Amino acid sequence: MSIRTRLKKVLPTISTTEQEALDAGDVWLEGSIYQGVPDFNALKNIPVAELSVDEQAFLDGPVATLLEMVDDFAIQGAKHIPDDVLTFLKANKFFSLIIPKAYGGLEFSPYANSTIVATIAAKSSAVAVTVMVPNSLGPGELLMHYGTDEQRDFWLPRLANGLEIPCFALTSPEAGSDAGGIPDIGTVTFGEYEGNQVLGLSVTWDKRYITLAPIASVLGLAFKVQDPKGLLGGDEDLGITCALIPKAHPGVQLGNRHDPMGVNFYNGTTRGEDVFIPMEFIIGGQKNIGRGWAMLVACLGAGRGISLPALGASVSQCSFKSSAEYAAVREQFGLSIGKFEGIQEKLADIAGKTYLQESMRVLTTEGLGIGLKPSVVTAIAKYHMTELGRDILNSAMDIQAGKAIQRGPQNTLASGYVAQPIAITVEGANILTRNLMIFGQGVMRCHPYLQSMVEAIHSDDTNADKVFNSIFAKTVGYSVNNSLRAFRLGLLPFTAQATSTLPEVIPYEKSVNKLASKLAVYADFSLLVLGGKLKQAEMLSARLGDVMSYLYAAMASIRYYEQKLPKEQREQAAPYFHYATRWSLCKAEEALLAFLENFPSSATRKLMRLLTVTYSAKMPKVNDDLVRELAEQAQLNTEFKRNLTHLIKPIPGDGNDINEQAYLAKMDCLPLLAKVKKGLRSRQFKAGARFSITLDAALEAKVIELSEHKLLQNYNLKRERAIRVDEFDFDMNLITEKAELKIAN
Repeated sequence: MSIRTRLKKVLPTISTTEQEALDAGDVWLEGSIYQGVPDFNALKNIPVAELSVDEQAFLDGPVATLLEMVDDFAIQGAKHIPDDVLTFLKANKFFSLIIPKAYGGLEFSPYANSTIVATIAAKSSAVAVTVMVPNSLGPGELLMHYGTDEQRDFWLPRLANGLEIPCFALTSPEAGSDAGGIPDIGTVTFGEYEGNQVLGLSVTWDKRYITLAPIASVLGLAFKVQDPKGLLGGDEDLGITCALIPKAHPGVQLGNRHDPMGVNFYNGTTRGEDVFIPMEFIIGGQKNIGRGWAMLVACLGAGRGISLPALGASVSQCSFKSSAEYAAVREQFGLSIGKFEGIQEKLADIAGKTYLQESMRVLTTEGLGIGLKPSVVTAIAKYHMTELGRDILNSAMDIQAGKAIQRGPQNTLASGYVAQPIAITVEGANILTRNLMIFGQGVMRCHPYLQSMVEAIHSDDTNADKVFNSIFAKTVGYSVNNSLRAFRLGLLPFTAQATSTLPEVIPYEKSVNKLASKLAVYADFSLLVLGGKLKQAEMLSARLGDVMSYLYAAMASIRYYEQKLPKEQREQAAPYFHYATRWSLCKAEEALLAFLENFPSSATRKLMRLLTVTYSAKMPKVNDDLVRELAEQAQLNTEFKRNLTHLIKPIPGDGNDINEQAYLAKMDCLPLLAKVKKGLRSRQFKAGARFSITLDAALEAKVIELSEHKLLQNYNLKRERAIRVDEFDFDMNLITEKAELKIAN
């Protein structure tokens, strides 16, 4: 019996939906990581993302105006987003960021799309979700890529100018992540449309979690098509299909709402029973029956890398900016809390991971911007950036403590904290993304021969054995080379290569290469020993996916530091860069070691350790000195820090503005504050019960002059306002300050 025949008996076949997912999208940097030779030359050759003149003008114009219009606290307490905000979004083409200019859209780049959504999210999650959904997976993108000329000419201009509001319905109560289990059925039949008997589909569906459904005027719908009477002359089960159905079409039910965490973006249900639609409603026409899943995963592969990672980056920057400012102005025991190591540990973690978030956001959208649709990379970005956002936000809540938990207009964290679980669950729950998608798709897409080998194994061609043997020989050679490279790098780590010209980057680049070489070996042995069972060994495959993910994150960190930052900002950015890169490499190594420790075959485990010379952790760790350095740098008002928090646009009087004004006032008063403290230490005057009394005493003792006293009192007023929280009367009506804050000139 041949090797191919034996493998055919034990290896499961790939389902249609799995194959369509594998065929969709492109292989990018993750391919070189998986194969053990991360391509830093390709990384350096990617064009650096920049906003065009039109994109910057949109941010400075309509987006800035929108931020001034939005009162997120009011939205949280209302039933829905205000009509004037919705009208503004439609009139200013916020729903057509990706629609080509030829159809009246804005045709912005993925980087601009991400930046716009993230900037809005920093102000309001509800408004950001409302904007991002039509510009991610939805009728617009499906029509652009797969619609007929007639469909594009009719629908895209109407979507672009806001005459139509779209939604897309995929998730059913019985089928979320399992697209193959969609119970919604369209049966091929004849029916009446516009007074004529035409061939079409009788569709029954029940969908939930559909964003914009309650206000949508046109419904994108995914369902399975069956042809029991053979009217199309083919199989009975024709597969998943996508259609575009006007809300006014007879039988369409749209309107019931869900309540997603009280965030109050429009999300709801759609249903229909035996609704007849003509073939012209199918996106792309009758020829696209059964192509729906391939269409969806191709579009989702791009959208997944933009919207949800943008939310993760936004909440991270908001957490970082507000926590750094709060740590600088909030005092306990006579010191700003940013001087305490417990706070510094949290703040450094926030700062380093926020840098990593922005690095990954930029790199992922740069890949999308050159026309790629890397399904594995976008899954990495979706999972890790939403999880990092949750992690960073939790640390920010710890630092801001009581201020963070009291809801009100001044609270910059509460809205994001409530909304964060939403990003974790949509477009595939994060458990699914990590445990099944990243390495599950990566192993088939990134291995140079595996997909061809599987096809040859299950082929019925007469020359299948010959084809398989050829591929098998190449696979063996590939695996041997992986083992030899990993052994060399494990035994002689100084032989690792690096292309960077920056001395601080070179060790990290070498570390990425060393860890990737081990990943390639472990992936090979997993396939050899576990075979088809690797699909069920979710914890093992998830760890290998983590290695790919964290190495991608490290490469993003390196690229951002080398190519995105001006040279003059690198000194300011260095501790952020070191923290983010070290953390990523340590997490990658941790995943590798956990994989080895839990691999089911003891003999194979020992062999893998020997071949890769892996017996303990070797990556450079984040140490206390780096934590202290980064925490101090994070509290300085540097150009790099301002750029790293560029998504946050304070509006006069809002929480971000109040925090920033207090922080900037303190930065201006640092020499004067030092003078006051020196006077206290030398007992030239006594500290008062309040800082304002202390300042009066310093003035009386002539430690400070009148003009300096005025500046310090101005700072103190702003500081008191920043550490204050919102308060309400007994009926929860917001109490505002009775007097305007007096700001000294």
